[in-house]
Amino acid sequence: MSDTPACEAGRTGVWFVGARGSVATTAVVGASAVAAGLVPPVGMVSELDDFAAAGLAPVDRLVFGGHDVTGIPLPKRAEQLAVGGVFRRSLLAVVEPALRAADREIRPGDRTAPDRPQQEAAAALTEDIVAFRDRHGLGQVVVVDVSSTEPPVAPHPAHESLPALEEALAHSSGILPASSLYAYAALRADCGFVEFTPSPGIRIPALRELAELRGLPYAGSDGKTGETLVRAALGPMFAHRALRVRSWSGTNLLGGGDGATLADPEAARSKNTSKRSGLTAMLGEQVEGFTHIDYVPSMGELKTAWDHIAFEGFLGSAMTLQFTWQGLDSALAAPLVLDLARFLARAREHGAVGPQEQLSFFFKDPLHADGSPAEHRLVAQFEALRSWYAGDGR
Repeated sequence: MSDTPACEAGRTGVWFVGARGSVATTAVVGASAVAAGLVPPVGMVSELDDFAAAGLAPVDRLVFGGHDVTGIPLPKRAEQLAVGGVFRRSLLAVVEPALRAADREIRPGDRTAPDRPQQEAAAALTEDIVAFRDRHGLGQVVVVDVSSTEPPVAPHPAHESLPALEEALAHSSGILPASSLYAYAALRADCGFVEFTPSPGIRIPALRELAELRGLPYAGSDGKTGETLVRAALGPMFAHRALRVRSWSGTNLLGGGDGATLADPEAARSKNTSKRSGLTAMLGEQVEGFTHIDYVPSMGELKTAWDHIAFEGFLGSAMTLQFTWQGLDSALAAPLVLDLARFLARAREHGAVGPQEQLSFFFKDPLHADGSPAEHRLVAQFEALRSWYAGDGR
């Protein structure tokens, strides 16, 4: 008789890439606290009344694990975040069992050896995810990448088709960037995949081909948590009001691990490309401006974004709008990560395959089907999300 638990309906695994980072840790704390009734589900779109009948996995039925390249225990990481003001320190004692349970399910991250075929590392990562699902008898697992932002990837012949990719992986190392290697492992483990960062991830054509071949859904990229959320609301206002936006510039001040990562100009380039895509789609190429990202270690977990918008009104009159957004990025991102895991799991239960455009609401640079334009207008994105899970899109 097998010792593996039988699959239990409603229990969904959430496997984080970057499982000991700020976002994943906050998500585990938040899920435990919401499930225990200690805090309301503020910031969780999936808990709105619009989705009450959507059949989403209950928050208390989510099981967490993941990969990470660091070894700091989740309870310690949560303590650091509490000190940084992300959540109340009084929650720590209550959520510690959940943190310890998730910590036991975290495995070492990318194990690519410079002189070994990358397929070996992919197989080990895949085995970790499959073992997690079997160990807990989970109906399915959604893999969510919340790891550090990577630079843009240079085109590679092996990326263009699945046979070419698998041939290259079997004989070489360094074929896939880490985010794409994790995506490959997730698909090989028969899991839906969410790219919450602007890293290459599942954007590589061969991986999208693999997802289609295996009948798996995916979504991304780059979670829309703060400044770009406001842009997605304000951009359509200018367009619908026939006001010409001449320039839209921003400055971001970041502390924490995200700020340290984006101090690298190449990583910042990925983030800026993602941030800019929505403005270009909503307002056109004529809009000038750039977002400057500065790492300020003393800010800790805080993030401040300041935007200056110059626009033209009737008869050429010059006007401006400015806004400042300050928030705790992990506390903004964590509920969206939980939302995405629940929504993508439900989409898979309905047989959805490929890019899930109804989840564009959550992303700066939404993945979409080849040949179709991405929707960036916030209200339109929300209506697409609501309609799909109300049954209109299924």
